[in-house]
Amino acid sequence: MTDTYKVANLDDLELRPWRETLTGRVRHELGIEAFGVNSWVGKSPGDRVIPEHAEDQPGDHDELYAVVRGHARFEVGDDTVDAPNGTLVYVPAGPTRRTAFAEEPDTIVLAIGAARGQAYEPNNGWELWQQFHPLYEAGDYEAAVEQSRAVVEESGLPMPLYNLACCEALAGRKEDAIGHLKSAFETTDLRELAKEDTDLDSLRDEAAFQELLA
Repeated sequence: MTDTYKVANLDDLELRPWRETLTGRVRHELGIEAFGVNSWVGKSPGDRVIPEHAEDQPGDHDELYAVVRGHARFEVGDDTVDAPNGTLVYVPAGPTRRTAFAEEPDTIVLAIGAARGQAYEPNNGWELWQQFHPLYEAGDYEAAVEQSRAVVEESGLPMPLYNLACCEALAGRKEDAIGHLKSAFETTDLRELAKEDTDLDSLRDEAAFQELLA
């Protein structure tokens, strides 16, 4: 029965930019809900393949990186790891920063992750927001709001709602921004982030915003 499994080819996944990298949304395309998994591609030698980051927040993931094509160079904390095709690099959740670069053209790394001891919950929503992030980076906040609002509201995911609110605040849509922040906070406590986020500076004097942060 074809509805019991799905098949995809890494070369057929649409690549989308994310923080200096290109990613194929494996989990999203195959509808995987048991664990996080995505492909990351370096088209040319020197391209960043894995975004530099740490998994140091509550619920962040242990991560396994598998080089499935080409040759990568990982930087894990202060260490450099040579990673030809077939290499596995495991980095548990914690403050250790990690990134990777392509050493050969068309290098592909598959990243698999989940939180230790917890059932996987695909509630972060970064993959959904990814398609709108270039508009945010370009400063086209109105377009980001108009193109993302229906999709983000339907998803109900906290980080896309938060990001939408940031774009609305930057576009001067204060009431809409506060409403979407309230929705985001209902499932995930992002108040500490909001207290420091300069994207929300236009809301600082609003009583409704101050109530949300209280």
